[in-house]
Amino acid sequence: MAAPRLLLLALALTAACWAGRADGHGVHPLSRIAIHRARVALDASSAVRASPKLLGSRCVNMPRLSWIRPRPCDMLGAGEGYAQSGKGTLKFQLINQRQDFSFGLFTGGLSNPILVAVSNKIAFVNPKAPVYPRLALGKTWNEMTVTWASGYAISEAYPFVEWGMKGSRPGRAPAGTVTFGRESLCGEPASTVGWRDPGFIHTAFLKNLSAEKEYYYKIGHMLHNGKVIRGKLNFFTAPPCPGQKSLQRVVIFGDMGKAERDGSNEYQNYQLASLNTADALIRDLDNTDIMFHIGDISYANGYLSQWDQFTQQVEPITSRVPYMLASGNHERDFPNSGSLYNGTDSGGECGVLAETMYYAPRENKANYWYSTDYGMFRFCVADSEQDWRKGTEQYKFIEHCLSTVDRAKQPWLVFIAHRVLGYSSGFSYGYNGAFAEHMARQSLEKLWRRHRVDVAFYGHVHQYERTCPVYEEKCVREGTVHVVVGGGGSHLTNFTTEVPPWSVYRDMDYGFGKLTASDETTLQFEYRRSSDGKVYDSFTMHKDKQDV
Repeated sequence: MAAPRLLLLALALTAACWAGRADGHGVHPLSRIAIHRARVALDASSAVRASPKLLGSRCVNMPRLSWIRPRPCDMLGAGEGYAQSGKGTLKFQLINQRQDFSFGLFTGGLSNPILVAVSNKIAFVNPKAPVYPRLALGKTWNEMTVTWASGYAISEAYPFVEWGMKGSRPGRAPAGTVTFGRESLCGEPASTVGWRDPGFIHTAFLKNLSAEKEYYYKIGHMLHNGKVIRGKLNFFTAPPCPGQKSLQRVVIFGDMGKAERDGSNEYQNYQLASLNTADALIRDLDNTDIMFHIGDISYANGYLSQWDQFTQQVEPITSRVPYMLASGNHERDFPNSGSLYNGTDSGGECGVLAETMYYAPRENKANYWYSTDYGMFRFCVADSEQDWRKGTEQYKFIEHCLSTVDRAKQPWLVFIAHRVLGYSSGFSYGYNGAFAEHMARQSLEKLWRRHRVDVAFYGHVHQYERTCPVYEEKCVREGTVHVVVGGGGSHLTNFTTEVPPWSVYRDMDYGFGKLTASDETTLQFEYRRSSDGKVYDSFTMHKDKQDV
């Protein structure tokens, strides 16, 4: 078994006894502990103990830490009476990440951390157990994929999905297995201090589904001794066939991230609202058929363990409905990595984590763009982090995706990208008068017009905004409606003071969008806030049948 993972007791004892608040984007000062300067000076008068020593088979557990430090200081979060007794307790959430855990108690302040005590080891019943299933559409309309993580290499166990139509006997679909090492990543911190073994990622393809029928499934592994390890029972509804006229509901949002439900702080702690969004989406899950998370997925930013945290946070969603991704700057961007932008937002991940942890029906693994059909919808999902300008490979993909749709079957044509390639009056886009990525509309707007794109969705700016049907900055009858749904959970951003004439509704709050279609003539859109799930903006598109 691998050596236990040492977790810092970061609200540990500090000589300065800081008790301030988060600042900036919510980065907590305790995340600035200079761990690279840490030294070991174990102190027999200090102790930290973790209990219980064996955690249950559930993915999420709530262990308790108790510690003693004889030279206490009054520390926020250390527990009532700590300053007098030098003793404290803490209960927090711990998820299965394929290894045992132990905990370190530090003193010495943020700049000079000193390890004074190490706890006993605590372990999961089966740290290798299959966890966090996520569904996605396959490359044909009647195929669903199931992806999950485990600690089982293919040499140890055979991965599979046990599945069938509700009421029928199960069959088994084999799963492929992949992993990656530090050498696959392109920079720090992902390849250095942020590295954590990702375990093994498995994907199975469930084929020849019957349209809109309910199916059950369990992820599992058969060990070489014949023992079978299974996940819990889950259900999903198969997609409608192309052109099928039925109630079809699509949720779209971006820039979600993750946060700690136990209230603890973490590095880059600025996505607290992601919990509200996740909870709102879960509450509405019975009225949702498919979901698009359009970039800035986990905000791990090169700290790989946070991908496990994110997949656990959204598992109630991804285990039930297809969860489709688009690539954002926090997944892809890094200098000299082939990204269109030269920033460091991926923390050296360079797309490897997003490409591996979640399935998308891409034709080429190196290119995070794809088209997918769902009933009366066609979605053309672009990768705004790779070159989309005229003459590029991606431009040709976008043109092909838009031009080959059969509007008799898919009357509703939707374009998706992470960065705003259309219209936004977010301050970062509007301050210089461009209101979009540089050269974006010059490259793509004629395509949207020619192929009658109904709606385009973006994230990247952390807010909600909707335009009128617009073309060349004018509201026109045959234009495309552009919608920014970047308020999934990351810190909010400002709008320009002046409202452009094409901007119909702006909301600096957290939320998500929802498309609903039941036939080829009417499409409804709603913007809902995460805080209460209520509708704050909406519009309805109508088409004559002869137009379709």
